Amino acid sequence: MGLGAEEATVRVKLLVMEPEERSEIAGAAKEVLESLLARLGVEASVVSEAKPPFDEGGEASEVITLDVTGDDLGILIGRRGQTLAALQHMVRLIVAHQVKARVPIVIDVEGYKQRRYEALQALARRVAEQVKERKKPFALEPMPAYERRIIHLALADDPDVATESTGVGEVRKVVIVPREPKPD
Repeated sequence: MGLGAEEATVRVKLLVMEPEERSEIAGAAKEVLESLLARLGVEASVVSEAKPPFDEGGEASEVITLDVTGDDLGILIGRRGQTLAALQHMVRLIVAHQVKARVPIVIDVEGYKQRRYEALQALARRVAEQVKERKKPFALEPMPAYERRIIHLALADDPDVATESTGVGEVRKVVIVPREPKPD
């Protein structure tokens, strides 16, 4: 691992939750979220589902998804999903502390994340078409890492454009650039 160091052996073990363990953790996550919502004075129902995340990492079968439904829940989403991201982060921290393990938890409010995922994919395709036509790079608005990743993945197989992230911190954004034609 450095100059003069000895060889090291790294062993990796895939950690998979057993169904009963997953169910137990999902129940704890649901209780934590319901408690937070009650303390915030938000009337909503929480449903724990086994469905793949939109793009927040982890194996689809290993992610605990909590869907929040109710009336007028825009306050839980916040500007550009910032409140929802903070709520998700808090629930992840509390549950991780309770079960003594990092657990991937995704919280969605009234399908907001699904709609945002689809909108970002459509935006990526639209902007890629403009970049192809104009042959000039186009910088998208600053966005969180998981949203940038959606853009990168949406255009990963496009032979005519490439994507790169630029900037630092909260102003990091995706730039879609035309690819140079390959010489024959």
